Amino acid sequence: MSRTAFDPDFDDLPQVLPVFPLGGVLLLPGGRLPLNIFEPRYLAMFDDAMASNRLIGMIQPVEDGEESDVPKIYETGCAGRITSFNETDDGRYLVTLSGLIRFDLQRELPGESYRMVEPNYERFRGDMEEDTAAIDRERLVKVLGDYFEANSIEGDWEAIEQTGDERLVTSLAMICPLAAPEKQALLEAMGLTERAETLTAIMEMATHGGDGESEAKHH
Repeated sequence: MSRTAFDPDFDDLPQVLPVFPLGGVLLLPGGRLPLNIFEPRYLAMFDDAMASNRLIGMIQPVEDGEESDVPKIYETGCAGRITSFNETDDGRYLVTLSGLIRFDLQRELPGESYRMVEPNYERFRGDMEEDTAAIDRERLVKVLGDYFEANSIEGDWEAIEQTGDERLVTSLAMICPLAAPEKQALLEAMGLTERAETLTAIMEMATHGGDGESEAKHH
């Protein structure tokens, strides 16, 4: 991922991080995630983040079928920095998070109206550097065409052609309508090559799996 002058250095990352559990939503390093914030506890969380380091952790609830005010969450998430912030007249925040670095959940902290964790970033130091590893782009684009056709998705093929490998894989992983476990697999892929291979395999399964009909889940 490309860094900006506003991004913190690895050694300056916070040791306590507020997390926003949101199912089926993926933030990756280098990706940009628009959010519509309206629940009071999350409005408070973004207020506090804006007053400090502007960092929020995105993490998915585990799909275990149990309804809970404090759902179980996955062990790995991604910290993002608030890079766009607007208020609406009806009391919402329209926010963009720019993905910075993934983290492993060390432990969850008691207290606040929103959830706070101690993150461990060590395994993902490489997230803060550009990944120039090779991918099988030809295969990815071919499978993407089949996936788009099966799901009646219109693709901007000229833009896809002009997009670099890392940005293309990141954008596709974030926007494709996949189930939470598939999104988590993409999040936890260790590098660009592995993420591209995982994404290609997921789209192939969604397009050709089962009885031949698409198995992709839309949210």
